[in-house]
Amino acid sequence: MFVSELSRKFTQTYKQYRLMSVNIVKVDNKRQLKTFIRFNYELYKGNPYFVPDLYEDTVNTLRKDRNAAFEFCEADYFLAYRDGKPVGRIAAIINHRANETWNKKAARFGWVDFIDDNEVVDALFATAENWARERGMTEIEGPFGFTDLDAEGMLIKGFDRLGTMATIYNHPYYPEHMQRMGYVKEVDWIEYLMNVPEQRWEKAVRVSAIVERKYQLRVAKFKSRAEVAKRYGKDFFNLINECYSELYGYSKLSDRQIKQYIKMYIPFIDLRLAAFIVDKDDNLVALGVSIFSLAEALRKAKGRLFPFGWWHIVKALFIKHPKRLDFLLVAVKPEYQSKGAFAVIFNHLLGNFIEMGLEDVESNPELEDNKKMLSQWDDFEKDQHKRRRAFKKKL
Repeated sequence: MFVSELSRKFTQTYKQYRLMSVNIVKVDNKRQLKTFIRFNYELYKGNPYFVPDLYEDTVNTLRKDRNAAFEFCEADYFLAYRDGKPVGRIAAIINHRANETWNKKAARFGWVDFIDDNEVVDALFATAENWARERGMTEIEGPFGFTDLDAEGMLIKGFDRLGTMATIYNHPYYPEHMQRMGYVKEVDWIEYLMNVPEQRWEKAVRVSAIVERKYQLRVAKFKSRAEVAKRYGKDFFNLINECYSELYGYSKLSDRQIKQYIKMYIPFIDLRLAAFIVDKDDNLVALGVSIFSLAEALRKAKGRLFPFGWWHIVKALFIKHPKRLDFLLVAVKPEYQSKGAFAVIFNHLLGNFIEMGLEDVESNPELEDNKKMLSQWDDFEKDQHKRRRAFKKKL
């Protein structure tokens, strides 16, 4: 009895010591922010499926003086240390605009990574949850970024598949810890890997021609990306605001964000991999944008542009492109969604994909209940190879 009681007290003391030995530090300077960003690069070193995000882009996203989302968001970032070594990270975020839109008091967690250790995970999430409670929030959900243009969703299927630049990769033990801590499913996204056919589908060609003629639609032509930005830059993101407004958790992009994203994203669009559909008055009514897969380029660059990482990115985008594409987004005005505008987008792009000798396409995440979008992939030979999840917890 004495030995058993002694053993129990020793176990309790050991657990308390281990929890106390996890030191949570709020990120307050550039050096700590660098450690925060680079933590997952170290955690996944040698993992053949992990694709690092671009360090310079992540700095711009997380710095409050550079990200326009801080007009309506607040956030803090935390690092977990043990014995002076970083063992985890988490961002605690509140998107006030999203909360107003969806009538809730929710905090978000994002940029979350950790070693497989209960005490480390518990300390990280306790910090984010307490941060949320202190600000009057009644629930916490994630992983999310500031807006839908940030990576979101924890991988729960597809751990043995190469990631993409637009998604999060994580170890299989992550969702196990979420369930252990009482987090439950909020929503899932699914992803497809699709084969590019050897020739255009007759059905797509026929339907596209009918839709273009009936509704006086056409694919806009451009001489440069600068022309895209000038003619349709604002319309591009206004269309996204309109089309995505009913999708889970979406918060409208502000004018400042739109200006920021025009500079960030449009210069990297390959005009062969994008379709801008306009009506007879040159109004933008639909668009589809894809990009050459940068997964291997980012791995070779180790997530950095400098000193030499830029070469791998430039090579993949403009010199010797990969045979795989990432489909980044599709947006169609609501009044055209049932009129076949999707067919115009895919018929145009598919012709270019085939002509360029591309082999497969990553759909990137689509909400599992977004039946209209998911149905657009029905004609492809595909593999539903990944699934990711947003978790939530009442506070």
